[in-house]
Parts: sequence; C-alpha cells; structure tokens
Amino acid sequence: MEDQSTSVQHFLDLIKKSRRGKFKIYIGMSAGVGKTYRMLQEAHALQRNGIDVKIGYIETHNRIETHALLAGLHIVPRRKLFYKGKSLEELDVQGIIALRPEVVIVDELAHTNIEGSKNDKRWQDVLDILEAGINVISAMNIQHIESLHEAIKTITGISVNERIPNKVLAMADEVVNIDLTADELITRLKEGKIYTADKVAAALKNFFQPHHILQLRELALKEVASQVVRKVENEVTNVTSIQHERFLACISSNEKTAKNVIRKTARLASYYNSKWYVLYVQTPAESDGNIALDKQRHLINNFKLATESGAEIIKVAHTKIAKAIIEQCVERHITTICIGKPHINLFKVILATNVFNDLLHHLTSQQIDLVILS
Repeated sequence: MEDQSTSVQHFLDLIKKSRRGKFKIYIGMSAGVGKTYRMLQEAHALQRNGIDVKIGYIETHNRIETHALLAGLHIVPRRKLFYKGKSLEELDVQGIIALRPEVVIVDELAHTNIEGSKNDKRWQDVLDILEAGINVISAMNIQHIESLHEAIKTITGISVNERIPNKVLAMADEVVNIDLTADELITRLKEGKIYTADKVAAALKNFFQPHHILQLRELALKEVASQVVRKVENEVTNVTSIQHERFLACISSNEKTAKNVIRKTARLASYYNSKWYVLYVQTPAESDGNIALDKQRHLINNFKLATESGAEIIKVAHTKIAKAIIEQCVERHITTICIGKPHINLFKVILATNVFNDLLHHLTSQQIDLVILS
C-alpha cells in the first residue's frame, strides 16, 4: 500500500504540473532546417486564433524569409547588459513574466547567458517562465542534447560546448522534429539560406557533409520517436508500462570514463522512461582526506552532470566496491547495472575483489542485467 508521504508528494506534483506552462520544443538535425521559421509561423497561427503570443527571443540570422515573419508579432525588448566593455542583449525573463502572455517564443534553447545573468543557461530561463504558468515554444539542434555529446563528437569531430540536460527535453509536453533530406539541406546552404556566401564553402567541407547530415538526421528522428513513446506511456492508461526498469550507473573518479557512463545510462533511462541512479563508492584510498583535488573536482562536475541529466546521486563509503553495488541493488530494486569498459579502474577493482563471484551470482539470481558500456 502507498504510504501517506508518497501520496501527498504525488498530489503536490500534480498540482505543480497543472500550474506550470506547457512546453513545446522544435528539434532539428542542424542549423538551417527551418526551426525558427516554423516557430514564427506557429506564432502567427496562434495570434489569428486570439492567443496572446509574444516573441521573447528570436534569432533570424538575417535570413530574409524568416525575418519577414516577424512583421505583426509583438517582440519583447531584450535586456541590455554590458560585458567586457560591450553592450550585449539577452532574454528578458522578468519582463516576459510581468507581461504574462499566454505563449512566448524563445529561440536558441542551448544558449549560454552572459556572465552576471541570473541563470547560466537559457534553458534555465525557460524553466523560470514555465514555472510562472506561461507556455513556451522553443527550438534546439540535436547536437545540443547532453547524452549525445560523445556520439555527436564521433560523427562530426566537433565537441559541442553548449548542451542541454536530458531532463529538460523530458519535461517538454510536445517535441517536434523539423526534418529535411541531406540534399534539401545542402541545397538551402548553397542558395545562401543558412550562412552568408563567404561561409558556404567551409561549411560544405566540414559540418554539412552528406554522411554527417544523414547520421544527425537519424539521431533526431530516433530522439523524437522516443519522446513520443514516453508520452504515450505517461498519458495513455491502457498501455503496459515499462517504468519498472531501474538503472544504476557505477562511476569512479575518472572524469572521462564517468562522463561516458553517465551520458549513456541517461540515454537508456530516457528510452525506458525509467528512474536511474549514479553510484560512487568511496574507498579508503579516496576518502575525503586522501582523494586528490583534481579527482575531487572531477567527481563534483560529474555529480552535477548526473543531476542535470535526471539521476539521483548515491555516494557511499565502503571497503569493497562490488559488495556496495550489491547492497544498493537490493535497496533500490535495480534491474540494470551500467559500468564502463573492462580497462577502467572501477572494473579492475571489482575483478580484484573476492566478492566478484557474489556480485555475478546476485545479478543472476535477481535477474539484474550488467551492461558494459563502450
């Protein structure tokens, strides 16, 4: 039977959800597919239907067709800031909340705010607007999703610095993919509809290669499809739920390995619409008085990444890592354990302990899967 505290929290969550504004995100495989254009088209359609729509922040990149759609729409003045001797502009969150439109358009969801802003990231600004009960339509490219960072880097050779936690995407009430074929996108590029003429040749040699576009297009299609599946599972009561899955990502103080394990486990948990945890077992060798400062910094950064990605952090002190994992599996009803490749330190430590066989036996008897992530 559900205890009282759980029941009360569930009801509070329902109240908060009903008060929060609705959130729609347009996703594209790259710049130039038409996300901003579609948002502005939707703004006009809503306005024709009597909805109070305002433009909070839009970036037309001086594209003639897109810029023309601003005519007739109410644009909220941007907030001016001085940074390093320059006058810059940002989204005016408080200005939007004060106006209280029914819908606000906020472009470039992954944008990093100017130093001195209330929030570091624009997606945090959007969450503030949603909490105020205002509906938001926004846009982003697939390469800005946190858990896809390594996959995008492998495809394009580019490390994307501005990233959005998976939990933000999961909060969206609607996710729409703006899709073009590789040929259509390249044609738009050559026609000067994405970048100015002086940037086209370099773009064709780098990011806008057909095989890059095809892979990014596949990622975008899969991401939106998984969002639809989650929405169905959450809202259609007669569909069998798979929310009983629970993932445990086991990390060490190794920065890169831990990031990979966190991102890939986040993808799995997102696909299964499941609760997940990140476990760090603090051995005596890495106790608060012994752990190196760089490793401590890596752990803090990775805990932050995990939290933003939707995980619950578990930090336990134990002399035996494998035994600590078993204990957490029992306590948290874990169905899948995720660890890094065998060459990482964590796996070596597990192999070196005399309870490794106990771990395997427990996983088998409890039907817990062990996933070794590349």
